[in-house]
Amino acid sequence: MNSTPRPSADPLSDTEHRSDPLSESEPGSDGGGSWATYVFAVCRSDHRGSLDSARGHAGGGPLRRLTLGSLCAIVQDVPAAEFSEAALRERLGDAAELERCARAHHGVVTAAAAGGPAVPMPLATLYLGDERVHAAIGENQERFRLALDRVTGRAEWAVKVHLTQTGTTARSAAPGTPEGTAPGPGPGPGQVSGRAYLDRLRSRQHLREQHRESALSAAERVDVAVRELAVGTVPRRPHGPEVTGKDRTQIMNTAYLIAEDRSAELAATIGRLRASPEFNGVEIDISGPWAPYSFTDGGDLAGHP
Repeated sequence: MNSTPRPSADPLSDTEHRSDPLSESEPGSDGGGSWATYVFAVCRSDHRGSLDSARGHAGGGPLRRLTLGSLCAIVQDVPAAEFSEAALRERLGDAAELERCARAHHGVVTAAAAGGPAVPMPLATLYLGDERVHAAIGENQERFRLALDRVTGRAEWAVKVHLTQTGTTARSAAPGTPEGTAPGPGPGPGQVSGRAYLDRLRSRQHLREQHRESALSAAERVDVAVRELAVGTVPRRPHGPEVTGKDRTQIMNTAYLIAEDRSAELAATIGRLRASPEFNGVEIDISGPWAPYSFTDGGDLAGHP
């Protein structure tokens, strides 16, 4: 790995391409380990948003802007040994460490997006020095510019629809059928025939299926309503019970790219849908605004598979 000395730049300084390494006597250079350039996001070169709320990865240098012609990359110098392929494989295989890395990455991307349009780069986007960043991103400036144009003045919103266990139970209980009633040998208090018991089970199953169909119809209504406000949509695979909990079944998980000045319309639309009787037993979760992760593939734009 090429050795790239750690810079002594101020956190918000514009860092031009450096061909000469810092001398060991300059601040920030310890003359020891090697450093890699971690790229969080790509913005326009006139990006002046504050990054004070973000710190990047522990043990790394200050966040800085690396000018790339009409673009700039939000980067951080990180210890190469801690971000090698082997080290990352081990670190990201640990759930707690993965969460720490993801939060650090997301914090910088969020700060960058708050100051203007930004293309988020994938987690652990690393180069062997600034020169490699220039080569990878500089050669694809037009693609990045088009992506930035698309997300300017827009943000990502996540909308999820869940079928709740409470709603399912309420709608699936057959009238006049006490829970837990089991078949018995013959007539008597609390006893039903085997056939009647099976009929009630089938009835409950039928009602559960009806409720699920109703929930899918409700989710379709949500999607149609939000699409009217959006300029882009990315459906995602619904999460399983390990994420949603055993009492909720996720039936819709979609990202929408929506103009920043339509966020109030989005909130009003979701409010009306939630108040509809059709949504009894159905929950709508909405989160955002987020940086446009789903609508700008930074890794692909930079030529990575």
